[in-house]
Amino acid sequence: MSETATLTRKADFPGLVTDSGEVWHYLDTGASAQKPQAVVDAMANALGRDYATVHRGVYGRSAQMTLGYEAARRRVAQFIGAQTEEEIVFVRGATEAINLVAATWGMTRIGEGDRIVLSQLEHHSNIVPWQMLAERSGAEIEVCPLTADGRIDLGALEAMLTPRTKMVALAHVSNVLGSVLEARQAADLAHSVGAKILLDGCQAAPRMALDMAALDCDFYAFSGHKLYGPTGIGVLWAREELLETMPPYQGGGAMIDKVAFDGTTYAPPPQRFEAGTPIITEAIALHAAIDYVDALGPDRLFEHEAGLARQLRDELRKLNAVTLFGPDESAGIVSFALDGVHPHDLGTILDEENVAIRAGHHCAQPLMEHLGVPATARASFGLYSDESDIDALLRGIERTRRIFG
Repeated sequence: MSETATLTRKADFPGLVTDSGEVWHYLDTGASAQKPQAVVDAMANALGRDYATVHRGVYGRSAQMTLGYEAARRRVAQFIGAQTEEEIVFVRGATEAINLVAATWGMTRIGEGDRIVLSQLEHHSNIVPWQMLAERSGAEIEVCPLTADGRIDLGALEAMLTPRTKMVALAHVSNVLGSVLEARQAADLAHSVGAKILLDGCQAAPRMALDMAALDCDFYAFSGHKLYGPTGIGVLWAREELLETMPPYQGGGAMIDKVAFDGTTYAPPPQRFEAGTPIITEAIALHAAIDYVDALGPDRLFEHEAGLARQLRDELRKLNAVTLFGPDESAGIVSFALDGVHPHDLGTILDEENVAIRAGHHCAQPLMEHLGVPATARASFGLYSDESDIDALLRGIERTRRIFG
């Protein structure tokens, strides 16, 4: 318990206390993380006393805001082990990051008969953009199966890959099962046939130490709001040499070099992909979130949340009425079903007990079909989670069983 006690900092998170002063047992961090006060303050200051637009203002506050915005880019680069800040593109979220890659790199590199490989556990945001690309380009989508315990089957992936494979797009951590991809092995397999690999890092970035060089992927996408930062901002990392070959995603201000009616030239990356007024205040707040997480240590976060997931799985196994999904070792995410109780009903009763879980298909309908259920209940831990949250969840499950018994 010493590690749990030193890592848990509920008092830093104003959203974890109800209006009546009770603790809110928030077990939906996989959907969106609560925000520490440091992030709330950074956002408020950026929107208030410090606010000005960036890049083109010659007055002092604009210059200061520009420094803050670009400092956030450098901080993200440092946090994920990028070679240079020019590899960091600020986007509205991971969904936009994946769409950007599909619509720029994909449309210029993938054509008729080429193959795009996804896995059975992908979030819709890492399925639909590739389907849209396939419809436009004539490419084919192939789906890598899972192992019996819910991991991406890399043996099957290796057998699927051919020189026609141009893109492999996989979740680093499953948002439903918590299973962790052997990302470097997946990258090596993709590269062995000349394909590129994109990793959806939405669940990994808040829970794991990241190093783009060690992963050896080509594209990496994650969202700010799952990383204890604000909504409305995400990050696309891509190899600098790839970004330089990609056409703009959107046109407008800030992404240009020179505009004329007889032709326009574009700014170099990353500005080429950040059309319009930038995501200024969100970037500054994301900087604060990364500082907060980094101070605790990403490796410690993973062990903390994985330990709580193991404990919850052990407790749920004692209940004959519960079906567990996914591997025994998961990255702080536990999905389950309670016999005779729809997950939505369970979630409603738990809410009455000040316990928040996610109930539904989790934007992973193909995975639900594979699991043979319409929906699951999902408890996902954060750095503020502790054993009291597990105890509250178990009490709520027991109450639900009595109601439906």
